[in-house]
Amino acid sequence: MPRPSTPLISRATVVEASLEIIDADGLDALSLPRIAKQLGVRAPSLYHHFSDKSEILSAVARHIAGADVARPRRKPGPNWPEYFVQLGLNFRRAILRHRNAAPLLLNYLPRDVLTGSYEEVAQFLLDSGVPIELHVQILDGMETISIGAVMMEAVRKQSTRSTIFPNVDKHSQPLLTEALAANEYNSKQLFEEMIRSFLHGIMRDHELDIVESA
Repeated sequence: MPRPSTPLISRATVVEASLEIIDADGLDALSLPRIAKQLGVRAPSLYHHFSDKSEILSAVARHIAGADVARPRRKPGPNWPEYFVQLGLNFRRAILRHRNAAPLLLNYLPRDVLTGSYEEVAQFLLDSGVPIELHVQILDGMETISIGAVMMEAVRKQSTRSTIFPNVDKHSQPLLTEALAANEYNSKQLFEEMIRSFLHGIMRDHELDIVESA
């Protein structure tokens, strides 16, 4: 039987089918036979595009942590931290859209699959006047904060402002109960403020070091 003139599948359709399976039934449900069945092809056809399942998972991680994350339309300048706030929010939204796939980021970290994008962000920092000796601290910290916070949010039930810390007993944990009552932020807002505090703190410490060494 002759091969079809147009391939039945592509790398993009394999990633899309894989995400559909993961979203519906979780990571454990993903297998080459299941992907092939989803696409209406035989499993060996997948090897024309991917060497193994691990490469498919890497492509899925690249998609949700890269292709799905919109770049903020903000020009370099003194208010550069807001670029990272928006980038972090975009990342958060992309991951929470595929909660079941979130654990992939532990094995396929964005820096491992998105080196080119990190170069672009480093250029944004440089154009914004951020000293180059701070770039690694900022990029590493942003990845750690974003993945840590979003992973925690992805694996637990959606929370409200008062249930960010679940199962708090007002009798045995009165201080935490009081703190939750005084908290004005929901999970998304806490995430924003976490990023702002981190970035502005780096710049304050850097400026203090300059003053103290003068």
